[in-house]
Amino acid sequence: MKFISQLIPWNRLDKTLLIALAGLMTFGVLFIYSASYNNDLFLSLSTIRQPFIKQPIFYAIGIGIAFIICLKDYNILSRWAYVFYWLNILMLILVLIPGIGTMRNGARRWFDLGPADFQPSEMAKVAFILAMAQFLSRPRGELSDPKVLFRGICIALLPFGLILLEPDLGSSLMILPAGLAMMYIAGAPARFVQKLIVGFILILVLALTYVFFIPANWKPIELPDHQKRRLMVYFNVDYAKQYAGTNATKAEIRQARAMQRKDSYNVEQAMISVGSGGLTGKGWKKGIQNTYGFIPQGVANNDFIFSVIAEESGFAGSTMVIVLYGAILITGLRTANKCRDRLGRIIATGVITMLFCHVFVNIGMNIRLVPVTGLPLPLLSAGGSSVICSLMALGLLINVRLYQKII
Repeated sequence: MKFISQLIPWNRLDKTLLIALAGLMTFGVLFIYSASYNNDLFLSLSTIRQPFIKQPIFYAIGIGIAFIICLKDYNILSRWAYVFYWLNILMLILVLIPGIGTMRNGARRWFDLGPADFQPSEMAKVAFILAMAQFLSRPRGELSDPKVLFRGICIALLPFGLILLEPDLGSSLMILPAGLAMMYIAGAPARFVQKLIVGFILILVLALTYVFFIPANWKPIELPDHQKRRLMVYFNVDYAKQYAGTNATKAEIRQARAMQRKDSYNVEQAMISVGSGGLTGKGWKKGIQNTYGFIPQGVANNDFIFSVIAEESGFAGSTMVIVLYGAILITGLRTANKCRDRLGRIIATGVITMLFCHVFVNIGMNIRLVPVTGLPLPLLSAGGSSVICSLMALGLLINVRLYQKII
């Protein structure tokens, strides 16, 4: 331990960040247990495969990897950024190949490792941050060259496109705001970044127009039906007009409306959970929506874990979760602000942007601010890939904090 303490400047470690991480992981274990201990989906599984048992194991693995990341200065780690990036690109390609990647619910996103699944798109986000930071840390004057900026855009678009093919729209979209924020902090021309943002918004508008207003027989590419229906639920589009048509029978209209009620069910139950928690909640393991399965058992411990927390710990518990995330955000912003070298500042910016896009989208879909995307809530949702890779990213942030040249 003495040898390790000589290797790592622990005196620079931010205790607020550690307390926030410990708090979030405590919330995670408690409420994953609450969401799964009486869940029919897990009753037949062995103890070691229970989500509330696996989650602390994933925490331990993630902390161990984060600790290893902190053994070397981020300037040294960045020398391997492109190797790490291309290895992850290779995994994103392999997971799309039938027989290698595992298909579930129409998506091919996982490698089946037996006791657990591995989702390479989560690791790819960390690899992208490190590679993009390494690329953008070049002399500021070079970032005015259109050719250099185009190469930077390609570094983002390659994993974005491969993740989109799985398809995983939510994870792919997380790369874009992180890339834009890193470009801005690195010193790319403000007008160029503004044009990218406007272009991104226009693409979203055109994509929605394509999905909802272009006739099906005119479309060379059709959005997967489950993703289209998520957008329809969010925008409250009448299924009868989309699926039944103008000459539909009453039976066809009833069938379309029944499908709409089914697709809206998760979000509606999550909103009931959040709204019914009151000030202090109904008590741990006493949430009606959770205990009686109104929040579907397959998503209560991952995508909709925030609604379980809100129902059982109320406004007080929900606010505490947001405060803990806020503490990490403030620590990350402070780290980026104090960092003298551009590489460390860009890494810290990328980690914080990526993390809080996840937080905003996940909590937003629990209260219908954004469409349901299937994005996990970092450190709280059940799942090994998300937990381990979130801790890896935070390990990079801690690394910058430990080894940065402070202003």
